[in-house]
Amino acid sequence: MATATQSKSAASASGSSKPLLTLGRIARRPEAGSFLGMAAVFTFFVIFAGKIFVSPAGFASWLNVAAEIGIVALPIGILMIAGELDLSIGAIIPAASLTTAVVSGHYGAPEAVGIFAGLAVGLLVGLVNGLLVIRTQVPSLIVTIGTMFAVMGLTLGFAVLLTGSTSAFIVPGAVSKAVLGQFIGGMFQITIFWWITAALIMAYLLHVSPVGNWIFALGGDRVSARNAGIPTERLTISLFMISGFCAAFVGVSQAMVYQSAQVAGGQAFIFNSIMCVVIGGVLLTGGFGSVIGIIFGTITFSMVNQGIYFTGFDPNLGSVIIGALLLIAVLTNDSFRQLALSYSTKKKS
Repeated sequence: MATATQSKSAASASGSSKPLLTLGRIARRPEAGSFLGMAAVFTFFVIFAGKIFVSPAGFASWLNVAAEIGIVALPIGILMIAGELDLSIGAIIPAASLTTAVVSGHYGAPEAVGIFAGLAVGLLVGLVNGLLVIRTQVPSLIVTIGTMFAVMGLTLGFAVLLTGSTSAFIVPGAVSKAVLGQFIGGMFQITIFWWITAALIMAYLLHVSPVGNWIFALGGDRVSARNAGIPTERLTISLFMISGFCAAFVGVSQAMVYQSAQVAGGQAFIFNSIMCVVIGGVLLTGGFGSVIGIIFGTITFSMVNQGIYFTGFDPNLGSVIIGALLLIAVLTNDSFRQLALSYSTKKKS
């Protein structure tokens, strides 16, 4: 009888502890903090902005922003998980946009040629970044700052040389507009679907394929990763090329949406994408983060960025909210990482 009673008590205790264990596992996830932040920001604007924030126009206002930033933020986040950083995106976006506009708009080449030329700019800059980081052993922060200014200078020089101006115009055809520059229902950019596609690809890369383990290992300890047989150099170059390609894709889509390209522009993407990534739970030191967290961070940033205009508050309050979210994210991300590490250690023991 005593044994049966004890068994029932143990089963009861085990059953009651299961929800707590589940909550504990969720809390240790990299995206846990970013989800709470996103929910809090959404609730804030629902209360203070009213129905317009949850209307189709309200959703479109921040989803369009989130899509453009999100396509850039996803590879930046994966690079940061791998322990690297790419600031050259601020120059790649206008360079790719202007390349497409000059090739197809100014010189009249087929639009496919202009689009491929713009995307090639991103791949080339990404390749140069990866090679320089590997060969020089200089931190990627410094390398990509250098390539950013170099690309900015080359873009300005070639634009003036080829067109006599710092801008170029392009009138996209029906196919190009439908694929890259169309507004659905007059509000939602087609870029949103490309963002979803990029998120699915990145999620598979980081969380399903074996490459994901390589990326986390690279961000945790590059030397140990190399000693374990991981192709760290090839992986680093590939990640920088993916980052450059995604930035170039945004630049090309901007040329199709706005039917023009400027030498200046794109610099805001540098800090905005990094803020989205950090708010999304990725550590600045690398080795910790998730794709879903980056998505949550991007949505949170975009809601604040656009939602503030639906309220009666000073628009500068948006910067205050973003700054506070960034500070909170930096302070809490390491705590979530320590929770995850402690859980992993207990599980192994």
